[in-house]
Amino acid sequence: MADINPPGLNLLFLRDEELRQGIEMLFFAYRDFTAEPDAILGKYGFGRAHHRVIYFVGRDPGMTVGELLGILRITKQSLSRVLGQLLKQGFIQQKTGQRDRRQRLLYLTDKGAELERQLSAEQRARIARAYRAAGAQAVEGFRKVMLGVIGREEDRRRFAPKTGPDAGKASGKESGKGTGTAG
Repeated sequence: MADINPPGLNLLFLRDEELRQGIEMLFFAYRDFTAEPDAILGKYGFGRAHHRVIYFVGRDPGMTVGELLGILRITKQSLSRVLGQLLKQGFIQQKTGQRDRRQRLLYLTDKGAELERQLSAEQRARIARAYRAAGAQAVEGFRKVMLGVIGREEDRRRFAPKTGPDAGKASGKESGKGTGTAG
């Protein structure tokens, strides 16, 4: 039987200590990644669930409540509480679907888009600094590792290379959804 590990391949990164170190690094990275947004959210009485809703609605304007539930994997009751606050305070606008009147389509308002920008600005800068310092090959390796950590194939497909006329754009399902803000 052929050796599946090419000669010279160093598998020391698979030892228990290195795996534990990887877990710790994820914890520390997440703590630092969320620190500034947490402080901003606290001013509004919001938490990380609010941030996730604002982020994903901003990334995919016009997404349905069901699609958001699928991404966040939280209960309808939890989403209802968070979404209710964001709607009431004017950060998100809900519209009825044109093809299916039962659908509730979600959009950031201008106020919501500004909050999303504030919440994500330092996170984008932090990722950009790390990517620049690591280089393209390391970034591709990181991407592969993260895809390996993501459990569901459906979620991994979100990160498949984009091709065609919409390559490089957010993951909108229809053309003409706008910029992500609604008045």
